[in-house]
Amino acid sequence: MIENSRSESYAAAGVDITAGYKAVELMKTHIARTLTSGVVSDVGGFGGLFALPEGYQKPVLVSGTDGVGTKLKLAFLLDKHDTVGIDCVAMCVNDVICCGAKPLFFLDYIACGKNVPERIAQIVAGVAEGCVQSGAALIGGETAEMPGFYPIDEYDLAGFAVGIVEKDKILNNKSMNAGDVIIALPSSGVHSNGFSLVRKVFNVEHTDLRMPLDALGGKGLGETLLTPTKIYVKPMTALFDAVTVKAVSHITGGGFYENIPRSLPDGFCAKIEKSAVRILPIFDLLAKTGNIDERDMFNTFNMGVGMSCVVAKEDADKALGILRANGEDAYILGEIVKGEEKVQLI
Repeated sequence: MIENSRSESYAAAGVDITAGYKAVELMKTHIARTLTSGVVSDVGGFGGLFALPEGYQKPVLVSGTDGVGTKLKLAFLLDKHDTVGIDCVAMCVNDVICCGAKPLFFLDYIACGKNVPERIAQIVAGVAEGCVQSGAALIGGETAEMPGFYPIDEYDLAGFAVGIVEKDKILNNKSMNAGDVIIALPSSGVHSNGFSLVRKVFNVEHTDLRMPLDALGGKGLGETLLTPTKIYVKPMTALFDAVTVKAVSHITGGGFYENIPRSLPDGFCAKIEKSAVRILPIFDLLAKTGNIDERDMFNTFNMGVGMSCVVAKEDADKALGILRANGEDAYILGEIVKGEEKVQLI
């Protein structure tokens, strides 16, 4: 099939369609790790088929889409491509669970200047790992070779996730009250936003990204920045099953000031104690190196909090116990108060 499909004219224009076939063959073993009972199609078809799980009375589908952004520049500089796929999945599924939904499946899109099958397979290996971590099936995707549009050693990566939730279990913040507790789930690092500023501050194209730094506990800047985005699906799903969660915020671009208000009803404010925030060393280094003031840091980065959720005060200890039992070193970040300011960092 591969040899019969070869086009000399297309190859002369910079597109090797046989490389695409080889990439698909190399990625099949990674995709196989993600298969769940709902998958009813094989890789390589025109569409990915997925049967909705049984047991739902009024199922609602929830979708989310995102990319990795300019964090990819670090992957290019370090020639490390097996983790950015985790980022891509994480940015989508972490949004989906903010509605109380469970991810079902994921599709990716890779656009590149030159299709190097081994590199594409590395990228998809990361996507597959993200799917395994979130319980989502990787049921399809697209690799587009676009010479003249992307440099031959660069690519873009995006995708989307679809999840499901029972209609009467969609998170509803209408029951929020003053005194409710805000719980923090720690981030693994910068995650996948703010990298245009990160790259500027650290001048990454002209910096030794592998040199160990005392400020980062002996890790290199590149390794620290490429740490993949944490996926919160499994601990949050366990939490949804045990207590009433009133709101969830995925702390991405815009930091605390833009993301936490998205989950709050009018008239309520998130009162957060800055001293409670477990700020990661990378953010201290960013602020110091870039001379970035505190408000800008909290308005751009997650600062060590990748996700927050709101529960009733009487459920706080139980919620913390469940999250910790599921691998999250969760802690109390603040409380809900009456007010129009939306976020108070005190």
